[in-house]
Amino acid sequence: MNCVEQPSARVSELLHVTLKDGSEAVIVPINGYEEAAQKLPQSLIEFMFSDFNREIEDGQTYPQLKPLADSAEFVKYWFIGWVGLLVRGSELPTGDSVDWSETLLGNYYIKPNYPGRCSHNCNAGFMVNPRHRGLGVGKTLGRSYLYVGPRLGYTYSVFNLVFKTNVASCRIWDSLGFDVVGKIPGAAILKGFDEPIDALIYGRKLDVKETDTWRL
Repeated sequence: MNCVEQPSARVSELLHVTLKDGSEAVIVPINGYEEAAQKLPQSLIEFMFSDFNREIEDGQTYPQLKPLADSAEFVKYWFIGWVGLLVRGSELPTGDSVDWSETLLGNYYIKPNYPGRCSHNCNAGFMVNPRHRGLGVGKTLGRSYLYVGPRLGYTYSVFNLVFKTNVASCRIWDSLGFDVVGKIPGAAILKGFDEPIDALIYGRKLDVKETDTWRL
């Protein structure tokens, strides 16, 4: 039985951004499984699946030990809630001939961190295309998360496992006003480290009034 509950609100607004190099991009909203099936070409799903498995195999940022079996398993994991896709240009390209390694800059999901009575607290998972680092993609996604999260009905954000070795991620959440609300000593066995790595738990209040309009 799936205890994760979908938020009742939807966010369907395109969020236009200007990247560090001056180029234009847009965060395309996807509200759950059904919308993903309707809007996203299979080539994009396969690219996202492959990229996520690469991240798992790198063994530095996500807790999974083994890659996901196929793109269907990936969709069930990643699209259970709201997903934002940061793509170059002003809209999501269509067709199976798109070079997603150049087009998809990053993406993230938002879903409840707990079930039932605590489901107004959300969690998010982020992926930045490593081919496009240096454009401020991670922070752009983070700032949009603070805009979208409360509009989905969430009032607090909890990041359960931010490994201390993930310096770039820690810097983003520190700069966006998140607090370290807990620490798990020796939480992860990461590749390239002889000793278990501590994980930080980041928390932050989410408030629609803080971001009345989208500006970036």
